[in-house]
Amino acid sequence: MKLSEMPTAAEVLAGHLEDSEFRREWERTALARAVALKVVAYRAEHGLSQRELGKRLQMSQPAIARLEIGEHEPTFGTLSKLSRGLGINFHIEVTPDSLSLSA
Repeated sequence: MKLSEMPTAAEVLAGHLEDSEFRREWERTALARAVALKVVAYRAEHGLSQRELGKRLQMSQPAIARLEIGEHEPTFGTLSKLSRGLGINFHIEVTPDSLSLSA
């Protein structure tokens, strides 16, 4: 198969989202993925290892790794620690149908 014939990431995701079980899990982990992207981006922009970022935040390297995986929602305490330590503002919107985060 030629590279030009391969589906894009968006096309692959759209196909997976047709599966109701996959869609539920995708929606359940949306907040965790958004936080993970912010943490990974911060770490990359500042050239930090997980261990170095953990020291800055007074968190363990495994805790940083868990955040970066994006599978489990961080607690409000963790979001507060990230906000103070990284200077990131998190805005959380909770509605009957969704939970979303913007930063």
